[in-house]
Amino acid sequence: MNKLFYGDNLDILQRYIQDESIDLIYLDPPFNSNATYNVLFGTRNGKDAAAQIKAFDDTWHWDQASAESFREVVELGGQVSRAMQAFRLLLKDSDLLAYLSMMAPRLVELRRVLKPTGTIYLHCDPTASHYLKILMDAVFSARNFKNELVWCYSGGGVPKKDFARKHDIIFRYSKTNHYYFNVDAIRVDYSDEILSRPKSSYSEHSYSSNPGHKTVGWDLNPKGKHPDDWFYLPIINPAAKERLGYPTQKPEALLEKIVLSSSQERDVVLDPFCGCGTTVAVSQKFNREWIGIDITHLAVGLMKHRLLDSFGDQVDYEVIGEPVSLEGANALAKQNPYQFQWWALGLVGARRNEQKKGADAGIDGRLYFHDDPKGDTKQVIISVKAGKPHLSYMRDLRGVIDREQAEIGVLITMQDPTKPMRSEAASGGFYESPWGENYPKLQILTIEDLLKGEKIDMPPIRQVNQTYRQAPRHQSREGDQPSLLKD
Repeated sequence: MNKLFYGDNLDILQRYIQDESIDLIYLDPPFNSNATYNVLFGTRNGKDAAAQIKAFDDTWHWDQASAESFREVVELGGQVSRAMQAFRLLLKDSDLLAYLSMMAPRLVELRRVLKPTGTIYLHCDPTASHYLKILMDAVFSARNFKNELVWCYSGGGVPKKDFARKHDIIFRYSKTNHYYFNVDAIRVDYSDEILSRPKSSYSEHSYSSNPGHKTVGWDLNPKGKHPDDWFYLPIINPAAKERLGYPTQKPEALLEKIVLSSSQERDVVLDPFCGCGTTVAVSQKFNREWIGIDITHLAVGLMKHRLLDSFGDQVDYEVIGEPVSLEGANALAKQNPYQFQWWALGLVGARRNEQKKGADAGIDGRLYFHDDPKGDTKQVIISVKAGKPHLSYMRDLRGVIDREQAEIGVLITMQDPTKPMRSEAASGGFYESPWGENYPKLQILTIEDLLKGEKIDMPPIRQVNQTYRQAPRHQSREGDQPSLLKD
């Protein structure tokens, strides 16, 4: 069974993933990429104070949680311990040491779950790549280092006083020397120059390998050229159908190289920092089983939409870690209001509002749809409230609808609305679609309603929803699935 986990990947790996159950691992852990991530600063014992989710400016700060993680790794002994002690002598108590202290136990767990025939690909940027290479040597052994892959691309800005940075590094390690690798799955076409050489040299370099049979002196594999450890792949064009609006999204072509070369059909692929789910989507496309883990409901919600858009009802998977009851929803709201907000928006398929502070008053999320033959974009404004309900919420939402010229406004609330709130909603009138259908302009949905399966009353969402960029439609084959999880 395919699994999509919401939570800290260290905790998920330790609690759920069996020893030597994974065939292929790809990870792209966030660090210093000029983007905002949400990372769980969690200790291994899961204490509430240390397990708060923090929005941060793409760095892992040295604090009590990272210091505790460093201590635990060092006390385990071995090569990883020695590597971390050396890092501290060099880096002191810095944010980079915090990052490495958080990565070390995760890499140890990833080695545990990897099969003896498995391979791991670690994608990183130049800021931390050289430190991560040493850490990977300590965890997986330098003798199991296979490649430093260089992904080259173009686009973006050009610095005035530096060479333009136009590549990423991907470290490839095996667990043993008996790893799976299928070069024929990723051979590349020969260039015209290479193909012209055998023709021009036929008379000069011809030879006979079999009696009476003459061949050219060039050993060209009919399937194509053996791939190099560097390659050019364009980044995703902003207008491309593949782009989903996630800041660190990687092109599917990149993951196809990895998945096809280092796994077979029915193998299990794991991405512990899966973001918008490119690894998951590619694995599903090529009939691999998969496990995706992410710490934000924003990413988990986006992945669910991506799978639905790409595969429809052909993909069977389970989501683990999201609230499934009012008690769980209340706990999430108390632990982190932002994650609660993103989770609640995900229940209705809405995107988090991206406007800057001050310009988004009263708007937590939006849904866009097209029900007009003219193609005009229309919208549903959504407000999420976890506290005690107030009549002012509905009056504020009504004002936002007028200001934004939206067709529908929805209040999602943890607690049951008051009678005056329901009266205010009823007085909002209706939006009439070009098809002659009427939809209430002001609507209230409780978390309990949503958990029971109730939806926003609006034009059919799967036919006209434009909230998320739809992923390209893929076909995949269903079949029996191996057991991935601990009993």
